Amino acid sequence: MSFDLLRHEGIPASYLQQTEADLIAIIEGVKARMGSRLFLPAHHYQKDEVVQFADATGDSLQLAQVAKQMTEAEYTVFCGVHFMAETADMLTDASHTVVLPDMRAGCSMADMANDTQTERAFTILTKRFGESILPLTYVNSTAAIKAFVGRHGGATVTSSNAVQMVKWALAERDILFFLPDQHLGRNTAHALGIPLEQMAIWDPIKDELVFDGEDQDVRVILWKGHCSVHEKFTVGQIEQFRKTDPERKILVHPECSHEVVAASDLNGSTAYIIQQIEQAAPGTKWAIGTEMNLVNRLATTHPELDIVSLNPFMCPCLTMNRIDLPHLAWALEQVEAGDPVNIITVDAETTRHAVLALERMLERS
Repeated sequence: MSFDLLRHEGIPASYLQQTEADLIAIIEGVKARMGSRLFLPAHHYQKDEVVQFADATGDSLQLAQVAKQMTEAEYTVFCGVHFMAETADMLTDASHTVVLPDMRAGCSMADMANDTQTERAFTILTKRFGESILPLTYVNSTAAIKAFVGRHGGATVTSSNAVQMVKWALAERDILFFLPDQHLGRNTAHALGIPLEQMAIWDPIKDELVFDGEDQDVRVILWKGHCSVHEKFTVGQIEQFRKTDPERKILVHPECSHEVVAASDLNGSTAYIIQQIEQAAPGTKWAIGTEMNLVNRLATTHPELDIVSLNPFMCPCLTMNRIDLPHLAWALEQVEAGDPVNIITVDAETTRHAVLALERMLERS
């Protein structure tokens, strides 16, 4: 395995010149020596070369909650993206240090909503609709956005509990303000009986509300954001499978567009997708619309099933794949040396409000 020096800013060149076997030996050695002082979680979308070392795998919130429970651990080296490490830092105590192996591991969806844009949007919308708006944010958002939601009485949601949380929000206020993923918000609200005609879109670039009807008809305002991976799945891909392989079930994530979700056989969170595959009858055929590393891993671990990606040309999540063996080995050796790099720290004020949003969700799901 070779590593491109130009694509690994900040990491010492020596790690990029190591063989795969040497890097594996470094990682295994640090983990063995540090024992329970170190916790290494890996998100489902991580590459197999990283997942093999994970103390736990799961979705972002699940892993952050596990990190909180690791009371003997002094360090969490989070193999995921920036917002996930932020949540782990907010949920663990001050003596616990959270490290992200590569600071370039971000999330394009989370980056589509910043605190300045969101505060400005909420001010404009409140002037227009009054005090009738309750914000919810997908956990795939920055700590600053979680804090914004917490300050304004709202909560976070996951793809697993989105139905419960959207139902709660619509019972609390007349209008739901859902960010940053328009597709999860639209699919969830529609599943609860809200017609598409009652959903508006907030464009943060133009600072305008996109809606054809009257203001009194608005029930949901969707932030104009999306997952760059899940937007690559299309109705055309589903139609092709329906034509050439009609026995194959289509299973997609609710971050896909409403049209794709409507055309699929099943849709649900990453945990739901894994559960469906684990419970599937041997010999059944599946086309899955989610991140490629997870699809490939499911296909490998379930050879009794015929599993393919809904999009045969899909690439893995590029930002999630920033975490690799050189960065992991570097981060772990720096932790063991007592000089950790890429420490993720969220300030106390942001943490207070963001944790409030997380707690409101956990109380209701």
